[in-house]
Amino acid sequence: MEKKWLSAFSNMTYGIYVLTVKYDDTVNGMIASWVTQVSYEPPLILVAVHPNRYSHNLIEKSDAFALHVLDKSQKDMLKRFKGPDPEKKFVDLSWETKKTGAPILKDCMAWFELQVKERHDPGNHTLFIGEVINSGVNSPGTPLCTLEYDGMYIGKQ
Repeated sequence: MEKKWLSAFSNMTYGIYVLTVKYDDTVNGMIASWVTQVSYEPPLILVAVHPNRYSHNLIEKSDAFALHVLDKSQKDMLKRFKGPDPEKKFVDLSWETKKTGAPILKDCMAWFELQVKERHDPGNHTLFIGEVINSGVNSPGTPLCTLEYDGMYIGKQ
């Protein structure tokens, strides 16, 4: 990305979500900020995942994932999902599986289970468009976004 664009991109705000995925006996979670709703009928959500992310391969194999909305007071939970060890991410964390098998975190504001309907590779991230097949709200709050997060992901330089 051109340096002259970096400051402009750093002013774009996004929600910050935890994406979870399961394939066979393997689970993983990651932070996702390039996320948006793209349709309400059917209900579709798009998420951008870099192909070198461990979760990318698991989404490709399982054709499903879950997204979790965190309250802005849960910012510290993101540290757990930055690490490279998938098993450590879920230690002492309460979760369950529902329709897709993707981990559903119990300590979040809201969650969505998604079945992958389309994949697109327009640039350096894969765009997974998932249809919401299940969702829930656990608690009220103010969703965590990049305004409460230390920095903005604008790609590796």
